[in-house]
Amino acid sequence: MIRNPARTVGELAMLAVAKRYSGIRSLTRPATDSTPEFELTYIRTGQPSQLPPVLIIPGGPGLSSVLPYGRLRGLASQAGIDLIMIEHRGVGLSRRDHSGKELPASAMRVRSVVEDIVAVLDQEHVMRATIVGSSYGSYIASSFGTAHPDRVSAMLLDSALQSSDHLETERKAVRETLWNRDCKSTQLTRQLASKGVEQRVLLDVARAAFELGGDRLLEPLLRMRLKNPRSLAWKTLEAYSTRDASISRIPGVYEFDLVGVIGFRELGYGAPLDGLPLDPALTYSQLADRFPPFAGEPFDLLSSAKEFHWPLLLLSGSRDLRTPSEIASAMAHAAPNAALAMIENGHSALDTHPLALLNALRWLAAGKHHQVPTITHKLNNLPKRGLAARFPQLLQLLVSD
Repeated sequence: MIRNPARTVGELAMLAVAKRYSGIRSLTRPATDSTPEFELTYIRTGQPSQLPPVLIIPGGPGLSSVLPYGRLRGLASQAGIDLIMIEHRGVGLSRRDHSGKELPASAMRVRSVVEDIVAVLDQEHVMRATIVGSSYGSYIASSFGTAHPDRVSAMLLDSALQSSDHLETERKAVRETLWNRDCKSTQLTRQLASKGVEQRVLLDVARAAFELGGDRLLEPLLRMRLKNPRSLAWKTLEAYSTRDASISRIPGVYEFDLVGVIGFRELGYGAPLDGLPLDPALTYSQLADRFPPFAGEPFDLLSSAKEFHWPLLLLSGSRDLRTPSEIASAMAHAAPNAALAMIENGHSALDTHPLALLNALRWLAAGKHHQVPTITHKLNNLPKRGLAARFPQLLQLLVSD
């Protein structure tokens, strides 16, 4: 049941589209000292099987679960996967309380999101599930495993984000790739910086281009930007990749404006700049005054991983500059039953290469997660049908001479 009286035009349009999907369900989350009573929406698709259901948690925080992932759910159903996706509190169909007001900042806590997952599994009579998390979703997945290990049958972490301390790892990866390599792309990046292109925009666009298409996309994009500051390819990728007030909310798709509290208060998104080129801390810097300061993480996930005795598979993209492979590698070494598979990809296979993720998930469900690193060439060769899969092709056309 979807209810709330005070929705915007964008929200009403989102609701109209969402009603077309089958499998949408909801449950009432009771009022607490920090959260008013509200309706938590989720969607379950596919047919029950002998295997535990799969629960997928997208990234962000801010990505919706219902509207952006209809194609993913179709692919999962074809593969026989019983799939659950929860609309994150403060996002899309779970944005408002029963009086119609938006959920308050006090409601935005990792532990509360974890308990939302428990409530959905309880309502669906699911004792144990395979938990899949991508990027920020991997933090929620690991947090769920830490708080409720008895509810996990297996886990897949895609583009693992596990600690605010990993900012230094991200800084190193970004600078080694986009600033310090001896190649044409880094020369062009430095030229654009010397011409006064805003560092935050240069970072976000160059990083996104490299993740989406490597130097084959990045180099011509930078060259075109030098020739034409109004380059359509550059403007398109800037709109896709930057995190400022103008895109902090796209109803039903990406809604950072409320749940960004979690990113800043618990995950350190507002970290101080270090004064060096292409600092990843720049990405959210323009939003910092809208959110509370960092107050500490709710869990020590790397320490918790030592108690993750279930089968754990980590997927990491070879071009991922937001959650570099060192993070997944540390997690794989800490957990007693883990395997790390490197695929030719950027950030978030869930969004850019879902067939690779779903096939890796199939091997995990079969108890063969330790074999996935040996078949990554097969995953790489699968067609890319993700939310952003066709975007690199479009950009490649725009930067072609």
